[in-house]
Amino acid sequence: MSRRNKRVIFEDIEIIDAGAKGKAVAKAPDGRIIFVNNAVPGDVATIQTYKKRKAYYEGTAIAFSKYSERRVNPVCEHFGTCGGCKWQFMAYDQQLFYKQKEVENNLVRIGGIELPEITPILGSEKTLFYRNKMEFSFSDNKWLTKEQIESGEEIPNRNALGFHIPGMWDKILDIDTCHLQRDPSNAIRNFVKKKSEELGLSFFNTRKQEGFLRTLMLRTSSAGDIMVLVQFFAEDEENRIELLNAIKEEFPEITSLLYVINSKGNDTIYDQEVICYSGQDHIFEEMEGLKFKINAKSFYQTNSEQAYELYKITRDFANLQGNELVYDLYTGTGTIAQFVAKKASHVVGVESVPEAIIAAKENAIRNGIENTTFVVGDMKNVFNDEFVQTYGKPDVVITDPPRDGMHQDVVMQLLKLAPNRIVYVSCNSATQARDLKLMDEDYKVVRIQPVDMFPQTYHVENVVLLEKRN
Repeated sequence: MSRRNKRVIFEDIEIIDAGAKGKAVAKAPDGRIIFVNNAVPGDVATIQTYKKRKAYYEGTAIAFSKYSERRVNPVCEHFGTCGGCKWQFMAYDQQLFYKQKEVENNLVRIGGIELPEITPILGSEKTLFYRNKMEFSFSDNKWLTKEQIESGEEIPNRNALGFHIPGMWDKILDIDTCHLQRDPSNAIRNFVKKKSEELGLSFFNTRKQEGFLRTLMLRTSSAGDIMVLVQFFAEDEENRIELLNAIKEEFPEITSLLYVINSKGNDTIYDQEVICYSGQDHIFEEMEGLKFKINAKSFYQTNSEQAYELYKITRDFANLQGNELVYDLYTGTGTIAQFVAKKASHVVGVESVPEAIIAAKENAIRNGIENTTFVVGDMKNVFNDEFVQTYGKPDVVITDPPRDGMHQDVVMQLLKLAPNRIVYVSCNSATQARDLKLMDEDYKVVRIQPVDMFPQTYHVENVVLLEKRN
């Protein structure tokens, strides 16, 4: 062990595990845990720490004396600099192993409840090019890699179209090829950048809040549709039309070409007017003959193929016989509600985003589904006794909350309703485990199925079936 610039260096430390948020885990000679941001279990490395706390360090591996057998060569040239795909240097079967382990650890450690055997995680058939939505940012001051800086070469063109560097809100990494979204995603992004430079259009500067081009969003669907949305910081009709026409002519297969003029301090579009320049203002997703209309603001699972697997598991766990009243909490655009509707007597979906409920109702009409009702409201406020009096006491509840899990008031209302079965779909097994603990006195966990929706990352979904105790 040595010290340099008040940072501790530990030599020949074995990486023993993968922990929360994708960080590797090692043990320092003094007994503290070390969270390492660039290593794989099985590596033996020299680790330089950059943060010290009472119980742990955070650090970076600066040299390796042994590489793990779990390592693979990352396919992406941007790996290690880009903030995504943090596990691309780990073999996929090992990614699944550690995701399953995280689910098990959270349910045991945080939940502290009796559990059945956990079914092996369902891996994704596609481990690359699986995302249906990508968002890229323009910048006139791109992030320079270590190699570019050390080369000493002057880089006059600092324009970038790519991803934010983790933890640096104003730094954008210019992306050449991204392995997350299928063609023509890379071709469209690279064309937009090249054409913008040919036209002399200014790229956005976040610090100064100036520039013309702000963001680019690309959505694709399993039905073959393509949506492109260009966000401009201010209106410049002549240049806007010239760029959009160029995109339209180069990629006639685009289904929906949209734009937004957004001059506010952040680049979220949910409070902005989305204008359709060419084609439709939406695309369609398809699943088991159901069609779901997706607009620029719609939430839809970003891995279409795995979403289908996730919904099939949810429907299987619900075990509907055709005569049940089902509540679908946090319904979003009503995809799960409509997916299970043909097996139920009636499904009531609840969601806080008004636009999502409008889309859910439209989709139900389009799909000829007449046994669904969709309600707008903040779950902790709307999901009360009056709600139950209005829509009836459910036999089965499906809940798919955000990462924070269910509000405690929602959990208490669920316990009060006492449905026969609850299917809990979660993107965060830690908050899921917390909620399961609150329900343990009244409900028993009988089935658990982790699902990998996001290969090359540490994220994992988990589906749990709870049945009422006698």
